[in-house]
Amino acid sequence: MNPVRVCAPARSAGRTRRRTAGLLAASLTFATLLLAGCSGQGQSESPANAGAAAAPSGSAPAGGHHASPKPGAAPSGPVLARSEPQKITIASLGLSSSLETLRQNADGTMQTPKDPALAGWYEPGPTPGSQGPAVIAGHVTWNGAAAVFQRLKTMKAGDTIQVTRKDNKTATFTVERVAEYPKAEFPTLEVYKNLDYAGLRLVTCGGDFDPQKHYYDSNVVVFAKMTGAA
Repeated sequence: MNPVRVCAPARSAGRTRRRTAGLLAASLTFATLLLAGCSGQGQSESPANAGAAAAPSGSAPAGGHHASPKPGAAPSGPVLARSEPQKITIASLGLSSSLETLRQNADGTMQTPKDPALAGWYEPGPTPGSQGPAVIAGHVTWNGAAAVFQRLKTMKAGDTIQVTRKDNKTATFTVERVAEYPKAEFPTLEVYKNLDYAGLRLVTCGGDFDPQKHYYDSNVVVFAKMTGAA
């Protein structure tokens, strides 16, 4: 999110405050999604009701592309036009997954991947390779068995992620860092703020699993930046 410019003319201050408040509200709403996610993978569940992945699962922010760059802002690195992602490949994990498209349910909640072996891209956000923070999420476990992002927390800075897109281009991202956050301390603005480059966030569950609540108490987030495209 862009900070308020303190030197802005007085006549625009109210409008600036309203715009900033709107962006903050959208970001905080989206945070609620992520904090609410990850529950529901337990030994006693059936796949049909295991429905919460590591992805956000609450009311989605208004306006669709919640993290669009500031109009006119020049990107600081390579960016691509918007094109839907088709597959994610992470060589260090031996992972290759086609991608489900995650939209919103009728009640405003975010869809989660139906197949625990597949990751999903959150469609209202940027596409991987376009300017902004694209989000790809996946389950960590499913009915006690490993799911697509089970080893995500083992990634390290310098690892690469490749995302193949519908336009036949492959965007390569380099991991900057991997972090785990208790849900109550999730850094919403850091994850979803506007970017002047093509970013990627991979999200899954982490921390301890409560078998009675079918709930993980943390989120694992991989922060990456596009470093090439072919």
